[in-house]
Amino acid sequence: MSNSKKVILDSGIEIEKIYTEAKVEKEMPGQFPYTRGVHEGMYRDKPWTMRQYAGFSTAEASNERYHFLLNNGVTGLSVAFDLPTQIGYDSDDAMADGEVGKVGVAIDSLEDMERLFKGINLEKVSTSMTINASGFILLALYIALAKKQGADITKITGTIQNDILKEYAARGTYIYPPKQSMRLITDIFEYCSQEVSKWNTISISGYHIREAGSTAVEELAFTLANGKAYLQAAMEKKLDINVFAKRLSFFFNAHNHLFEEVAKFRAARRMWAHITKELGATDIEAQKLRFHTQTGGSTLTAQQPMNNIVRVTVQTLAATLGGTQSLHTNGFDEALSLPTEQAASIALRTQQIIAEESGICDTVDPFAGSYYIETLTNEVEEAAWKLIHKIDAMGGAVSAIEQGFMQEQIARSSYAYTKAIERNEKIIVGVNKYQSQEKNTTPIMKIDHAIQVEQIARLKLFKENRNQDLVKNCLEKIATQASGHENLMPLVIEAVEAHCTLGEIANTLRAVWGEYR
Repeated sequence: MSNSKKVILDSGIEIEKIYTEAKVEKEMPGQFPYTRGVHEGMYRDKPWTMRQYAGFSTAEASNERYHFLLNNGVTGLSVAFDLPTQIGYDSDDAMADGEVGKVGVAIDSLEDMERLFKGINLEKVSTSMTINASGFILLALYIALAKKQGADITKITGTIQNDILKEYAARGTYIYPPKQSMRLITDIFEYCSQEVSKWNTISISGYHIREAGSTAVEELAFTLANGKAYLQAAMEKKLDINVFAKRLSFFFNAHNHLFEEVAKFRAARRMWAHITKELGATDIEAQKLRFHTQTGGSTLTAQQPMNNIVRVTVQTLAATLGGTQSLHTNGFDEALSLPTEQAASIALRTQQIIAEESGICDTVDPFAGSYYIETLTNEVEEAAWKLIHKIDAMGGAVSAIEQGFMQEQIARSSYAYTKAIERNEKIIVGVNKYQSQEKNTTPIMKIDHAIQVEQIARLKLFKENRNQDLVKNCLEKIATQASGHENLMPLVIEAVEAHCTLGEIANTLRAVWGEYR
């Protein structure tokens, strides 16, 4: 009789020594509930979109990186914004001091947006923007720039993250109270379904929930619960689920346990199909969960950073074997700094090698029928449903966040994970096992303080050379509309075209709605 040790995942799911049978539904890819993929042919027909998340210092520097990535085979851009931009402050605001251009690119105005996308045809590139509380302003800037380029805005494609609930639960870059934030999101749903029909209006994000310390099951459950809340908010506004739900996408994390991650992605599709159907979606496109994946930033180590190339490769396999629609792979140096050009290039080549050389694209859902994967998919789903039912009993995701339920669960899981590493129950190579005393010589990227000085000088000039009466009029109209019920998006687009800045628009709404504390 074998005395092999017990293996229990962070999610609490026990892994058996061997699997000899599994409950397997005889479903096909592209058919409800889409466990095996949302498209019939998946990567045989079209590989996933290879995005690289990039943005730092000035718009010009970021634009240079975008051209480098596009010239090296990237098929979609993914924009990182600095912290002031994310929370609605112009670069000359006292709150922005010391943070301009540090963790992403500083965008204050339409002029900055023009520099960011110089030489890039917005009709021909898909752009993902990681922006939430101020997402409505960045979308307005993007639309205004597309119009200025002469693009047909019904043809522009991309995604704004726009997921404020996970900000309250895990990440913290919120501005307004939940009710007003949900209004902005449903305004975007409504506006885009009528005017920018190919744009994905939200990327419901489990990524940051996982980065904050959740388990894979919690990431899945909390993300889908938030998604359900967005569906319900839009339907309360009398929007048609068969129209707006087609433009919802998801954003998941990929960590190092290859099999648990694949099971999570397969379970996510199945669960979302049932959630949308139960809420009245009859159009199959409105029932499909489409998702972007990023490899796990929190799994990267500052110790022996080259090991991170292997971690990112495992996570890339998890995302693609799980059926992702697009993927960003992290640079090996990201535990130390923003990625250098070399690290970004290796990260992109990792995706390209797997797509071109591994055979993953040869057949749909290669793990289907595996006793282990099918059983694990069912167990991950069952555990996630238990959490969702608990959230439903609290009144839904917004109520669960207001009561601190999600935050507490994430904090507990994060603490348990850290303690397991400290007790050597969880091995992190190079950190608590196989350490080395070698000096780290990895080059890192540093953002000079001169970037802030330069950005503020430009912004000052921009503000001086505009029609001040027009700016004042646009901001007054936004303030008036904020107290009403009409859609704010047309007024915000008008405002950025009149050269109102991001901070001015955000502060106008702060004055009406207040800030969430």
